[in-house]
Amino acid sequence: MFNDTMDTFKRYDYTFFGGMFAIFAIGVTNLYSATHADRAGLQELYMYQAVWFCIALSVGFALSFISSKTFFRYSYIIFIGNVFLLVLVLLLGKIGMGAQRWLAIGPFRLQPSELMKISTVLALSRWFARSGPDRELTIKELLVPLLIVMVPAVLVIVQPDLGTGMLLILILAVMVFYRKLSWKSIWIIVVIAIMCGGVMYKYGLKEYQRKRIITFIDPHADAKGSGYNAIQSEIAIGSGRLLGKGYMKSSQGALAFLPENHTDFVFSIFNEEHGFIGALFLISLYLILFFRYIWLATSVQHFFESVATIGFMAIIFWHTFINMCMVTGLMPVVGIPLPMMSYGGSSMLTFGIVTGIATSFSNSKNLF
Repeated sequence: MFNDTMDTFKRYDYTFFGGMFAIFAIGVTNLYSATHADRAGLQELYMYQAVWFCIALSVGFALSFISSKTFFRYSYIIFIGNVFLLVLVLLLGKIGMGAQRWLAIGPFRLQPSELMKISTVLALSRWFARSGPDRELTIKELLVPLLIVMVPAVLVIVQPDLGTGMLLILILAVMVFYRKLSWKSIWIIVVIAIMCGGVMYKYGLKEYQRKRIITFIDPHADAKGSGYNAIQSEIAIGSGRLLGKGYMKSSQGALAFLPENHTDFVFSIFNEEHGFIGALFLISLYLILFFRYIWLATSVQHFFESVATIGFMAIIFWHTFINMCMVTGLMPVVGIPLPMMSYGGSSMLTFGIVTGIATSFSNSKNLF
């Protein structure tokens, strides 16, 4: 039995957890640097982040020994259960920073919208696995996947959390593109998306959300108000130059010029301290992780695993892409965390689960 256990761990795929740990190690040291001079009681956040990482790692490691057949079998049940949690948030959720997004579980706060990304990917993957991978989807066949996404997206947007709601739609877009669409269907979707975007801006966005879009176009129009974060972030990134100011030498962080430097704007602090070279190294780690997911999607045995892997890659990719564009002024500020870098227990747990399930798919070739 001992030999069987040792053989199992020899054939175990450690690459996904290795990538997650490498980025986390950079993230937790960066978090310490961003908060060590803070006077608002945030100095110990890096320790809480380490605790959440251990929890996420443990949960992910346990999930990595569950076969993909089990995830396939219970995907709809997991999805429905998570939708129920979102409804529960609207009824009993804790309010913080003007939004109702969390469920209090003893001393911990859980954000179901984070886990909803995983549930949605699993449900969509099961639906897309119904037909062969080579057949192009029609507009009519997209109605059910769209419904699967829109139900949780609407529940999340009314919290309000526009960023996560839009993220669910972007994840669907990547999975649909991977699943194959005709060009006619693509153009129809583009036209509908533009029309819906206009209606959403006019009638669906709150005033502060419209301000974020206006601020994105011209941050200096309200430099001391809605444009303040974007301007300070660009100052932090620009002042890092090629090699940065050095570890724990961020003036924007130490002098508290940059709000939310432990969540939304951790990449700004990292750029200021480590410069362009450091940012390039961090981006390279993310790129390696993305390509590893793409490689797995092309090498797994079942189409459900392939589509789900692309969905999981999309979760990490869109978080990374939007956050980095957000802090560099290429997109409006929408409050999307940077994977394994930004502080957040629910976010860390989400990436741990994603890593565990992806590892399970990879292990299915050797262990199951």
